[in-house]
Amino acid sequence: MLTHTEENYIKAIYTIQHASPNQEASVNEIADRMKTKPATVTDMLRKLSEKELINYRKYRKLNLTDAGKTIALQIIRKHRLWETFLHEKLNFSWDEVHEVAEQLEHIHSKKLIDGLDAMLGYPEFDPHGDPIPNAQGVIPPSNAIYLSDAEQGKKYVITGVKNTHTLFLQQLEKMQLQIGTLLHISGKMPFDNSLVIHIDKSKANPLMLSEKIATNLLVVPAS
Repeated sequence: MLTHTEENYIKAIYTIQHASPNQEASVNEIADRMKTKPATVTDMLRKLSEKELINYRKYRKLNLTDAGKTIALQIIRKHRLWETFLHEKLNFSWDEVHEVAEQLEHIHSKKLIDGLDAMLGYPEFDPHGDPIPNAQGVIPPSNAIYLSDAEQGKKYVITGVKNTHTLFLQQLEKMQLQIGTLLHISGKMPFDNSLVIHIDKSKANPLMLSEKIATNLLVVPAS
């Protein structure tokens, strides 16, 4: 049984490692994500190393062992299932679910989580479009790209967000940009890489999206 703090570190390491080309994480990266000091991180890494959950050598980058990765995927699965439950069953908005799920993800009852998964119909993606690992830790595939990499003149469907910050999600709501929104890219501005888009079936004026917003939206080509 791990402490909540140990679980949070394992999830943080997995997230950093998953985004790294070399599948590794550094002490400073972990400290930034955990909002703590590198010395505090080093103490925790020693503990996780003793439990054989990370491959760790002082002054080197690190990664999770197979056991550590299994635990990380279990935590992520619980977190995203709880987000889905809060959104679909309790009508939490997508900018409200993250903080509550951060607390609920530490529940260790496998029976409860498996039952939650079944009740929700075995969802593959959470309210932010993030893939939900199944009970075996398998993550569903996705062909999503960042909106900033999409082609001008084509239509796309929003499938997820990279940034789940409350203010960002609230801004998307005001712009009528949600999971499932169909949009058409009508222009790209070469100076600052901003995009001009039209929301399908909307009579509103075109929207101008900054590069920052576009790099935090995940889309797939419209069929």
